[in-house]
Amino acid sequence: MERELDILETNQEGYARVVEFETWVAANINYAPRYDEKNFFQLERHTKTDEVFILTDGEATLVIGKDLERVPMDRGKMYNVKKNVWHHIFLSKDAKVIVIENSDTDNANTQYWNI
Repeated sequence: MERELDILETNQEGYARVVEFETWVAANINYAPRYDEKNFFQLERHTKTDEVFILTDGEATLVIGKDLERVPMDRGKMYNVKKNVWHHIFLSKDAKVIVIENSDTDNANTQYWNI
């Protein structure tokens, strides 16, 4: 019998896909070293679609644009990063963030900029 409930945790990189539907994915982000401000060296942008972030626990800050604007996130608010906008996220060790994005975020439509 197929189980009707899956309880998923993030992988070691802090990002885990939870639900995929057609070309969209809902994922869970938890703390990992790459989301720590002291390890920050790279922005990314998606060329096909926007990306939505929702903070559910802890603290998080979005880094937006080449000017590196820092936007502290409030719990329960949706933050829509438009396509082609450079971005990154900093997380506290207890943070939990839901992200909804295009499931086809590969090198063909995601670009990286080392700062």
